[in-house]
Amino acid sequence: MAAYERKDTVYRRAKREGFRSRAAIKLEEIDRLFALLRPGQRVVDLGCWPGGWLQVCAERVGPRGRVVGVDVAETEEVERPNVVVLTADVYDDNLADRVRDALRGPADLVLSDLAPKLSGIAASDSARHAALVHRALELARAWLAPGGIFLAKLFMDAEYQDLIRDIRATFSTVKTRKLDTTRKGSSELYVCGRGLKEAAPAT
Repeated sequence: MAAYERKDTVYRRAKREGFRSRAAIKLEEIDRLFALLRPGQRVVDLGCWPGGWLQVCAERVGPRGRVVGVDVAETEEVERPNVVVLTADVYDDNLADRVRDALRGPADLVLSDLAPKLSGIAASDSARHAALVHRALELARAWLAPGGIFLAKLFMDAEYQDLIRDIRATFSTVKTRKLDTTRKGSSELYVCGRGLKEAAPAT
């Protein structure tokens, strides 16, 4: 496995361009690959800390759009009138309603970059991450408009096939891509589901 290098080229580019994290550059690549973001959209960003994705989304949806970020960690506000940040756990009972109220309408796009705190035990970490993706999928089904889009981070681990199966059962079209901006040696990839098959309430 390649050595971890926090301040790599992508990190330095992010800092140079005024982004809060290298994740912002990753989202720009994701948007090029999947054509996710457009003016006027309502977007939910699950696992939004430290706010790099919020910055990209706010710029690309523009003043007519709306971006709602959610993270259990307190996230510094993005100084844009079209962005709302909620400090909350994705398992909170009232989160579905809080986000729906903040969006002021159905979501066009739900992004999930959720990740658990790592224990160092591979099987446990994989299972906890899979549970977060399932929760994001459940919430997306509650928020998305017909034809809405879901984007989530996955890993090529023991949980991967089950997650892909569930996403394919929820969306008409599902594609996966590994990013050039992903750190070397990582099994991370992103999955994009389009065309919500049916809506369901989140609990």
